[in-house]
Amino acid sequence: MFRGKKILSVVLCFVLVLSQKMVTRAEVNVSAPSVVLMEASTGQIIYETNAAERRCPASITKIMTLLLTFEQIDAGKIKLDDQVLTSAHASSMGGSQVFLAEGETQGLDTMIKCITVASGNDASVAVAEHIAGTEEAFVDMMNEKAAQLGLLDTHFEDCCGLTDSDNHYTSAKDVAIMSRELITKHPEIFHYTQIWMEDITHETRQGTSNFTLSSTNKLLKQYQWTTGLKTGSTSKAKYCISATANKDGIDMIAVVMGAPDPKTRFQDAQTLLSYGFSVSELYVDENEDLLSPLKVEGGVLEEVPLQYEGEFRYLDVEGNSLATVEKRIQLPEAVQAPVEEGAVVGEAQYFLDGSSIGNVPILAAEEIAKAKYKDYLKKVWGLFLV
Repeated sequence: MFRGKKILSVVLCFVLVLSQKMVTRAEVNVSAPSVVLMEASTGQIIYETNAAERRCPASITKIMTLLLTFEQIDAGKIKLDDQVLTSAHASSMGGSQVFLAEGETQGLDTMIKCITVASGNDASVAVAEHIAGTEEAFVDMMNEKAAQLGLLDTHFEDCCGLTDSDNHYTSAKDVAIMSRELITKHPEIFHYTQIWMEDITHETRQGTSNFTLSSTNKLLKQYQWTTGLKTGSTSKAKYCISATANKDGIDMIAVVMGAPDPKTRFQDAQTLLSYGFSVSELYVDENEDLLSPLKVEGGVLEEVPLQYEGEFRYLDVEGNSLATVEKRIQLPEAVQAPVEEGAVVGEAQYFLDGSSIGNVPILAAEEIAKAKYKDYLKKVWGLFLV
């Protein structure tokens, strides 16, 4: 009788755990027609609805504008203290703007704040012209970058999203991918996207005046884990957002497109982010352990030092125990010279409950040239001198 009660208790516990997971999944209740939830470090999609549907992006177009801007900074082609001139074209932009006057200059750092905080269309065009000469040339760069990232459902016609052209489109999945590229390659973007309010100074021929930038991302006040990223809205696009958040070392990206109103946009984003954090556990191996050198046959040196290509990350959303992840090092007994630096000589393999979940290449850390006749003579001569 006691044994039967014990078995029943175990079964009930299992059912309870399963039902809790099913309830959690059922709570992903969003209203927008197209959404995606992605974990940033792995790029794994956790939840999606009509993710590849092409839609008007409005100002979340500026995610690509910001990505290219930070790439240009990293390449040394522009600097944060550059003075960016506002052209007549940039000044004429409607929609959300920071009211830059023709001929006005602002530092690039300030312009980035104008784009990220206040979604300034005028600032976006001014930065695009500063980088590429014309907005049209910059848009070409945007489309080239979209192709490089494999964004199959994206095409741009301006740098700020103000256009209503049917040829200016993207998808929730593509927005998540470009958002991931921005925040993982250029995490300094968060210094800007977490600003709630800040003053800038206009200096023009008419004099000096202050203007307050106020964030369009209300999640900064509504959801404590929010880190960014960009909102957008037009009559055609309706209400969109690419929302980023960090909790317990996990970065989430929630993209909402076509929401009927601002409140729904932020509610959907918060629902997605909360769901993502509730079901996700991230396994990280930074691969900082030392690897023993590998024997080299026929080389000028007898061993080559090894290194991992990088860290390993695995996102679990199924409730598995990541404490059971097993790491196995696969290496040959020796390699034949010559050995190129960076050559793949083996791999670290990872398993969860016996199933493979990924691997990290192991590389030769130095170049080892093939031994020649004179090298063998030196070795023999060295033996006599010992």
